[in-house]
Amino acid sequence: MMALLIRDLRLSFRAGGGFGLGLSFFLLVAVLVPLGVGPEGTTLAKIAPGILWVGALLACLLSLDRIFALDFEDGSLDLLATSPIPMEGVVAIKAIAHWLVTGLALTLVSPVLAVLMNLPKEGYIWLVVSLAAGTPALSVIGAFGAALTVGVKRGGLLLSLLVLPLYVPTLIFGAEVVKRGAMGMDAATPLLLLAGITAGTVALLPFAAAAAIRVNLR
Repeated sequence: MMALLIRDLRLSFRAGGGFGLGLSFFLLVAVLVPLGVGPEGTTLAKIAPGILWVGALLACLLSLDRIFALDFEDGSLDLLATSPIPMEGVVAIKAIAHWLVTGLALTLVSPVLAVLMNLPKEGYIWLVVSLAAGTPALSVIGAFGAALTVGVKRGGLLLSLLVLPLYVPTLIFGAEVVKRGAMGMDAATPLLLLAGITAGTVALLPFAAAAAIRVNLR
């Protein structure tokens, strides 16, 4: 399983579609929004939690179609399906690799982009914590959506339509954590709900994704 994880990480960095594309999109959102909204610090501080979370969500969405599509095209997914590794484990490893390339990278650079969005200093730590707690759910949900569309040609649009509604609770509670933290309010409740969503998706969706892949490979 570790070899599969290292392989996926290498492919992500070589292809440039996960690490570089996600970070570039996240940076563009943080740069372009102040140019479009205006330089007023009060306005930017008010919308910063939601904009940063939307940017992170869309950045994760960009590379979802690569989770299984490349392996399906070259036949590697059929080999993985017949390997000793359970398909649920393969899905989990794919989701972890996607999170390391996108979610973790976005979490680490988020304080720098928060400065561009004029987020209050009190919200920096909450932004990092919320992204660390919420982005794993984005990767696992994305892996589930990618499993559903793995046999569909040019299924990127369909994948987005399937995944985006499932992303909404994570987006709401993630942005609420940052908003409350920046205002000096108690952010424990939305953070616990966000962590609960992540725990639920991690526990359940790999099995659903594995079942979907088995159906698509028949």
